[in-house]
Amino acid sequence: MKKRLLVFGVIILVVTFLAGCLGQSKQDNDTTEQPQTETNQQNEETPAEETIEFTVYFSDDEAMYLKEEKRAVPKDDRPVAELMIEELIKGPKSQDLMPTIPEGTKLLSLEVKEKIAIVNFSKEIQTNHPGGTAGESMTVYSIVHTLTQLPDIKAVKFLVEGEEQEAIWGHLYTLEPIEPNPDLL
Repeated sequence: MKKRLLVFGVIILVVTFLAGCLGQSKQDNDTTEQPQTETNQQNEETPAEETIEFTVYFSDDEAMYLKEEKRAVPKDDRPVAELMIEELIKGPKSQDLMPTIPEGTKLLSLEVKEKIAIVNFSKEIQTNHPGGTAGESMTVYSIVHTLTQLPDIKAVKFLVEGEEQEAIWGHLYTLEPIEPNPDLL
C-alpha cells in the first residue's frame, strides 16, 4: 500500500509539474503573441479615407425650384469643382429630386479664369436634354448654384464639345457667363 501511495504521489507530482510547465509555456506564448496581435490590429486598421463635403442642387419634381443635396466624396487630386459636376452628373440620391444633367453627359474640362468657371460638356448635355424652358433652367442653374458656392467662382460659362453656342438648349443665352438666380432656391 505504501508503494501504491508513493507511486500515486509521484504521478501527482509529475502531473502537477507538467501542468505547471505547460501553463508557464502558454503564458510565455501569450506574452510573445500579444505584441503581434496589437501590431496586427494596428496594421488591419486603415486610416479613414479623407472626404470632402459640399452641396449640389437638383430640380424638385415640378421643375420649379432647386433643392440641395449634401454629398461627401473621397478627396483626390482633382479640383473640387470637377467633383461637384461629377456628382451632378450622377444624379440625386433622394427620390424627391430630379436629375438636371442628361444621361450620358460627360465633363470634358473645367477651368476657372477670373472667377468664371468655364465648363465644357460632351454633346449629350444638348442632344439628350428633354427640352423645355423649365428643364433648361434647372440644368443651367443647378450647375451655376453648385459651382458658385466655391469662393473662386461667381459665374459659369457653358461650352459643348469645346464650342460656344448662343442658346445651347434653345432659350437661355449662353454666350455670356451665367450668375446664380436666388429666386430658384
